[in-house]
Amino acid sequence: MKTNLHTPRMNRRLFSLSLPALAAALSAIASHSAAADAPPARGYVSFGSATEIVSGKGEMLWKYPASTRDGWMLPNGNLLLTLSKNKDYPGGAVIEVTRDMKVLFEYKGTQSEVNTSQALPNGNIVLTEAGPNPRLLEIERSGKVAVEFPLQCQTTNHHMQSRMARKLENGNYLVPQLLDKAVREYTREGKIVWEYKTPEDPKDSWPFTAIRIPNGNTVVTLTHGNSVVEVDPSGKVVWQCSNSDLPDTFKDPCGAQWLPNGNIVVASYAAKGDAIKLFEINREKKIVWSRQDAKPHGIHEFQILDADGKLPEGPAFR
Repeated sequence: MKTNLHTPRMNRRLFSLSLPALAAALSAIASHSAAADAPPARGYVSFGSATEIVSGKGEMLWKYPASTRDGWMLPNGNLLLTLSKNKDYPGGAVIEVTRDMKVLFEYKGTQSEVNTSQALPNGNIVLTEAGPNPRLLEIERSGKVAVEFPLQCQTTNHHMQSRMARKLENGNYLVPQLLDKAVREYTREGKIVWEYKTPEDPKDSWPFTAIRIPNGNTVVTLTHGNSVVEVDPSGKVVWQCSNSDLPDTFKDPCGAQWLPNGNIVVASYAAKGDAIKLFEINREKKIVWSRQDAKPHGIHEFQILDADGKLPEGPAFR
């Protein structure tokens, strides 16, 4: 950014300064310009092979010793975690855990795995179970089921039934269904009232994350399609970004978060080693922030935090 020093007012002010003061003034102008052009410093919580809180400087602030599929930092600072199935939870689980590892809430999966979870303002938790009887549940902290309905999807491949299900402001539930190649909006009675079918080409355009944004459109990551799209209520693609725009950047994009400035942060699950694991793109399809590390795995899901690793104000669209 160039600084214009040729206006009469600025000339009079600068030339009235001593040389040391003039140097300090020019340094302040340069620093302000550099700060304006600097990428944002973003912290995040990662979910997947590594479940950890990372600061904007890349410092690991907290780590949970198990693999996760989804999760949230809650307003009280605790973590809601969707646990991958393991010896302690053969059907997966959803837990709320404090930073000192105290478990405050636990739901044990009853089928093949639990794919997602979301804490609601009323204290309830939304989750999806995969298995012979795929279903969405909204449960109270007491364990009482408030909402339950079967997901209309294939039952041959349990692991590929559903992913990041979310409850919408209208009371419905938005569910990406991978092998069905569809994002479906269900009522609490289990009726499908909206559907977006993913492109036939590439054939593995499996929807992973679906985000209903404030303008009514829906942002969807397409895993092996290596792209992110925004579709309007009619299902028309109104914006998209892929490796055609940013070569070798999308590597099995799974998690995503829409930011209030209109940018989208995407996680590359198949990124290994020093490859970019998280990146933020603007509407002009330019990368404005990214995170790389030397870990041998990518990021499955995530939540953006401030530079200090704390929860920003306002809702998280993810």
